[in-house]
Amino acid sequence: MKNQSPPSRIYPDAPRPAVGAVVFKGNAVLLVRRGNSPSRGTWAIPGGSVRLGETLRAAAEREVLEETGVVVRAGDPVLVFEAIEKDHRGAVKYHYVIVDLAAEYVSGVPRAGDDAADACWIGEDALGRLPVNPATRRLLSEKFNFGKPA
Repeated sequence: MKNQSPPSRIYPDAPRPAVGAVVFKGNAVLLVRRGNSPSRGTWAIPGGSVRLGETLRAAAEREVLEETGVVVRAGDPVLVFEAIEKDHRGAVKYHYVIVDLAAEYVSGVPRAGDDAADACWIGEDALGRLPVNPATRRLLSEKFNFGKPA
């Protein structure tokens, strides 16, 4: 089929693959405040949808650049999880299978872009005071020992 429209993000007919990238610079992690649903207004690691034919690493590098202006080199997966949100009728409104990758900072200064409302380096102290996505908080704590209570 030619001229096929892209799959819908909202009320999809199948789960959508997505990536995130965990990037540290010094004692801070790169986070974005989500500008769109799902999770609008919460802080999370930057990332987004994987395009057809795109590798997970290429998608993570592209998404971080689009959302934050920061150049990274994506590495290996550190977490795989699902994000499923249903509406009041029980219909699946969003369904993502997300692969978070470790990534190395290369260059750039964070600035909000694409669908991010804000982007910045967040230290461990500030992490506890922000509305952080629970999956992001768990990932940073369990896999990187970042943000654990003293």
